[in-house]
Amino acid sequence: MSMLAQPRKPPRRHKPQMTLDRVLSRSGVMSRSQAVEAINAGRITVDGRLIRDPACWITPSRQIVRLDGKRLRAAAKAYWVLYKPKGYITSHGDTRSRPTIYDLLPQELRREGKWLFPVGRLDLDTSGLLLLTNDAVFAERITHPATKVPKTYQVKISGLPAPADLERLRNGLDIGRGEQTAPAAVVYLGDNGRFCRLEITLREGKNRQVRRMVEAIGFKVLKLVRIRIGKLGLEGLQPGSLRRIQPGDVV
Repeated sequence: MSMLAQPRKPPRRHKPQMTLDRVLSRSGVMSRSQAVEAINAGRITVDGRLIRDPACWITPSRQIVRLDGKRLRAAAKAYWVLYKPKGYITSHGDTRSRPTIYDLLPQELRREGKWLFPVGRLDLDTSGLLLLTNDAVFAERITHPATKVPKTYQVKISGLPAPADLERLRNGLDIGRGEQTAPAAVVYLGDNGRFCRLEITLREGKNRQVRRMVEAIGFKVLKLVRIRIGKLGLEGLQPGSLRRIQPGDVV
């Protein structure tokens, strides 16, 4: 008598888990670094138990997280583009009391619960396009190396590079600290006989990358402006101004 095979039991589905700091950042109420600070400060409980470990794994769909005694609720997603002026740092605060990008935000965006964090950074002496959001998934999509979202800069440099120098920028070069750049799009915009302007488009985001690329060919950056991320540009913005956007405006 033949025996029929017994049907397999369906695999047990595990509830999706996430570290506590990521749960907070993905809710849109604060950035990942702010979440770590809040957890370390004893402001977070899970199912009534105080948690001080940002790397603690929890199941958000089954457990109750409270921030300052109030149940954590996902904030409405917000997306903004800011034309960052030179002289402002991309930070919530500064030990040297320098102005920050948050000084440029209207009061309505500074209210409690309107946590916005920058998608990537621009250094103190760099101006241009900066994205602000409370959507951690969107931010990861823009910054993750695998997505290769293009970022375009206009650069004024201290001299007249030879064609061979521009080819080095285009093909990728050693910028120190053991780092090699990927190929980049480089357009020569013109010169005045002493200085020249370039447009450089990157699909990666190493620290101070444009400045280090220019230094690697023997010149200095005199002015640096990020003019585009993906398909989003600075049209209609003045330094210090911002406007609301949607994720589809970028990628």
